[in-house]
Amino acid sequence: MENKKPLILVVNDDGITAPGINFLISVIKNFGEVVVVAPDKAMSGMGHAITINSTLRLNEYKNNWGVKAYSCSGTPVDCVKFGTKVVGKGRVFDLVVSGVNHGTNSSINVIYSGTMSAAVEGSIEGIPSVGFSLDDHGLDADFSGCEDVIKKVISSVLSNQMEKGYSLNVNIPKVSKEKIKGIRVCRQAKAYWNEDFEKRKDPFGETYYWLTGEFVYEDKGEDTDIWALRNNYVSVVPTQFDLTNYGALEVLKNWNGF
Repeated sequence: MENKKPLILVVNDDGITAPGINFLISVIKNFGEVVVVAPDKAMSGMGHAITINSTLRLNEYKNNWGVKAYSCSGTPVDCVKFGTKVVGKGRVFDLVVSGVNHGTNSSINVIYSGTMSAAVEGSIEGIPSVGFSLDDHGLDADFSGCEDVIKKVISSVLSNQMEKGYSLNVNIPKVSKEKIKGIRVCRQAKAYWNEDFEKRKDPFGETYYWLTGEFVYEDKGEDTDIWALRNNYVSVVPTQFDLTNYGALEVLKNWNGF
């Protein structure tokens, strides 16, 4: 009896026309039956936002990928929900893959990332999920170094029994594939953004603000995602949606008044 091909949902946060998702589909479609549901416009930095107070639209997207694809007016997380509950209703997805994101989602950036929130949503639904990001924000980014990484990670996820409750955050350095030293399983680096708002004037003299910031990274560990990227390794961080600080549970129980 012929084995059934895995059913794979592909999403992103840069929009359905982004080069990153185009490259991802070209690689991932060789692993199984691919269904694409992606935002109809860029949705970077949306985190785990969902649409609850406005209409949502889903339109079939004509493509040259040879797969079923849809554009969605909502967020990356909305796209996962549409993929599993509308487009793929009655079917069971074997994998959710998000990306390839234009820009890294290492360290604290994972909190804001629509790419990784889509992967996390997949894991919430009990589906093995992976988010891929390339450390290059340019629309002309060279994704060729991602191909072998994507193949290795997806092959591993499909061949191993991945536990429920977490997804994989995969970040790829901005170097040629020959310079990638390997894949390292890492922890999320401790860092933060020191942010500010620049006050500016538009052409009509009206005031507006532009978010700026400096990335502050003081983590000296060599087991972090940022260390891996800076040393030309691919970082793989298991990322969970349970935000409980278990170490603080007993401490809080001993506070006066609790």
